[in-house]
Amino acid sequence: MKERELVAGGFYRHFKNKLYQVKCVAYHSETKEKMVVYQALYGDFSVYVRPYDMFMGEVNRVKYPDAGQRYRFEQVFLRGEDSDISADAQKKEITADNYMDAEKPGDNSVISDTGADVTDGEADERLMRFLDAESYAQKLEVLSALKNNLDDKLIDAMAASMDVEILPGNSEERYVSLRKCIQARAKYECTRLR
Repeated sequence: MKERELVAGGFYRHFKNKLYQVKCVAYHSETKEKMVVYQALYGDFSVYVRPYDMFMGEVNRVKYPDAGQRYRFEQVFLRGEDSDISADAQKKEITADNYMDAEKPGDNSVISDTGADVTDGEADERLMRFLDAESYAQKLEVLSALKNNLDDKLIDAMAASMDVEILPGNSEERYVSLRKCIQARAKYECTRLR
């Protein structure tokens, strides 16, 4: 049986249907225990740490007999992110139509298998255009094009994808703050050591 491999930067669905992005693997400074650092892609975008073995482990079937997946966290893919994904993984694919459906009151079905229950496709498409931009210069172009069509949730999602936080304020102030962050990264994008 092939051992599962954790992907830093990868998107994972918790068995309770919440979406997260793995930031990195870290080590406890005293015990050297391997830990996973991951961020919620909903709500306030909190960052968490969990022991690696627990993150990669199977769902406790005694405690959660109705869990819909085998593992506590299972990787999901953005459309076009991995052209070699299996048929099983394809049904867990995150599309522009189901990504932003993650946090609706009373709804715990972060990702629908088909994307058919989507009602807010516009927000999804905007975020996906931003996430698909290959450089900060392109992200800046996308942001500029969306200037008059942004909301706080979208600004927060864009900022979280870059590991930055945009402070509360009116939409114009938050847009300007995000724009400045992207401009700074775009300025140094080509000169940074890789």
